[in-house]
Amino acid sequence: MSLGACRLKRSVKRRILVLVLGLSASLSLLSCGSTKAKNPPSGLPERVLASQGVSSTSDFGGMVIVDGYDDTIPRLGRISAGSSPGLMAVSPSLNLAATFDASSNSIYLVNTITESSLGSVHIPGPTSSMVFPTSNQIGYAAVPTAAVVGYSFVGGLEIMNFTASALTTVAVANAQTVVSNSGGSELLVFSNDSNSMTVLFPANAVPLVDTSCLNAVPNQPITPTTVCAIVTGFDRPVYAVVDGNTAYILNCGPQCGGNMASVMVFDLPSLTVTNTIPVDAATWALLNGSTLYVAGTSPTSNNNACTGQTTAATTCGRLDIVDVTSGTVTGTAVITDGYHDRMDFNVVGQLFIGSHNCTNVGDVNNPTGEVRGCLSIYHTADNSVFIPPDNGNVNGLQGFTTRPIEYVAEGGYLRVYDVTTDDLLINDYVPEGTIEIVGYVGDVKAIDFF
Repeated sequence: MSLGACRLKRSVKRRILVLVLGLSASLSLLSCGSTKAKNPPSGLPERVLASQGVSSTSDFGGMVIVDGYDDTIPRLGRISAGSSPGLMAVSPSLNLAATFDASSNSIYLVNTITESSLGSVHIPGPTSSMVFPTSNQIGYAAVPTAAVVGYSFVGGLEIMNFTASALTTVAVANAQTVVSNSGGSELLVFSNDSNSMTVLFPANAVPLVDTSCLNAVPNQPITPTTVCAIVTGFDRPVYAVVDGNTAYILNCGPQCGGNMASVMVFDLPSLTVTNTIPVDAATWALLNGSTLYVAGTSPTSNNNACTGQTTAATTCGRLDIVDVTSGTVTGTAVITDGYHDRMDFNVVGQLFIGSHNCTNVGDVNNPTGEVRGCLSIYHTADNSVFIPPDNGNVNGLQGFTTRPIEYVAEGGYLRVYDVTTDDLLINDYVPEGTIEIVGYVGDVKAIDFF
């Protein structure tokens, strides 16, 4: 999310702390011309949502409201959203928050201003990627197992219109990940085991099922339509970072059964590749100014050694630092392994990097030796990496501009890190550095600018 906005009086002390940390860039965002007018039922101006999945019928799942000021949960602190919500998405204006409920294959949408449900849409299978690119109640989810009547393959991009209670499927074989441009007019859809990328123009899709993107020959171009174009020439593309009219396409390469990992610079208006930048591995990325941070885990021994780290793990991932202006890799760092799909840049210039299916070492509940999981913290100031002693998949990351903490959904828990020390925050509210939420925390998102 974009960080920074007007603040209320009780944040003055934290702004002073930010000044002490020398964060003048974030403070420039505090001089906006209006204050937030909303008064949500929880009474909190600084809210974070955590998805709460439960397995017991005596407990209730949903989206838990957390006070981002002091890490507590208010009395009116839960919004119903199925029993097993996990993946979350928020709109850029933060008026909408959505979560995928695995128990029902449904996506629940919430009005964050009123903290109330806007309903749910049942989709034809699980999703691990969805976006709500505008303040309108329209979202998009990639469903790799969606069946298309009359065709032998499966896969689709689901267009969910909550206002009209309508669902349109655009058939895209093995659709796994969807990325939107800033206005939601153009979508990039990535499919498993493919060297192509599907570019969709969702406003032109024909309800209820649109087959404009079908192709009898895999990985070959089709005649572009008003709905979609299939662009070839990639190497197992899995994700993209969009910046205006430019998309940085991540070629997963060997990690996904291809040949070479790289970042391809893609011009959205012309649908053409303008440059290719080789990297060690690439499944996720974050753009900060002109620097693109790219993470992945190479399957080749010359690129996945844990050089410089004392660890029982035999495989490590890589973080490549790319200057997009020059199109060159300016640095690299050794991080934890796994499939990287989470990143967050926080207030003190740290990059939190998360993965799943990593090498877990030790037991955080019985720490008799090394403890290691899927989280890495990269310090941009000195290019060092810290591996926190925790276990489990990293499902969500959320930092703030005016408070030096990072929320980390890891191993089903919601941890609170003090980013000035790299340690868990310990105080009266979080005595063990963990916000006590019953069930499995599957993601975390801020729904206020702070």
